[in-house]
Amino acid sequence: MKTIVKSPGSATVINAIASGYGAAFGIGMYITAEVELKSSKIKCKTDKEVDTGLMEICVKNVLRRFDIQTGVKVKIYSNLPAASGLSSSSATSNAVTMATALALSNEYGSDLDLNNYEILNMAIDSSLEAGVTITGAFDDASASFFGGLTVTDNMKRKILKKENMEEQNILIYIPNKKSLTAQSDIERMKLLAPYVNLAFELALNGEIYKALTLNGFLYCAALEFNPNIALDALNAGAIASGLSGTGPSFVAVVDNKNLDNVLDAWKSYQGDIIHTNVDNEGTVVIKAK
Repeated sequence: MKTIVKSPGSATVINAIASGYGAAFGIGMYITAEVELKSSKIKCKTDKEVDTGLMEICVKNVLRRFDIQTGVKVKIYSNLPAASGLSSSSATSNAVTMATALALSNEYGSDLDLNNYEILNMAIDSSLEAGVTITGAFDDASASFFGGLTVTDNMKRKILKKENMEEQNILIYIPNKKSLTAQSDIERMKLLAPYVNLAFELALNGEIYKALTLNGFLYCAALEFNPNIALDALNAGAIASGLSGTGPSFVAVVDNKNLDNVLDAWKSYQGDIIHTNVDNEGTVVIKAK
């Protein structure tokens, strides 16, 4: 029997690398994990550039947690670009961890059930073990897991604020290059901490769009991305725009009236533009029996 779980990516409001405090919201692009229990060893396959090493670590950690030895076959389907600052690693960890845990629970008994926070923390531990994140990305991972907006203390893995995001158009500009979070200049980003904290206070106080935009410009400076991409979106009428994660993707929040204007402004840049939406649902089970 197959267990299928779908987990959304997320867009950055506050990047937690500088200060340990972050915020993110779910977006309508997904990693879908399909898990089957088999008699053979762990096998991981993907239709896109998803890290199969991360997938295998997620499976092994769930098996270790339940103290069960069995073969597991995992297949990933994705429309979420890897290494683009859109939380593909967090979504992968969430989807694979939950799907594996549900498959084992259904096969071996409900006493193996885990609560949401146990699954989320196992997923984060797997991402850290795989080396695909610097802080554990609790902000990204929690937004992917629960959907909507989460404002977080990443070091304590604590959600300080959680709410649905306003339904708006989400435009994502993805340049023709990748950017691996684990390879980013950490010390350079930590210089931003006092200023990122100002953006974080805005997020805590409900000024999400101002926080997103300010955070984006700060990290553009540290990571040497072109801030004109966000400025052009704002000039064309975007409500907010900024760098997502450690890049290279830029996100713009746009109302219907200015959607075409922002699309036109970004068409002068080489790369892809994706039109999606906010995801307030989070990680969900598609099939569990």
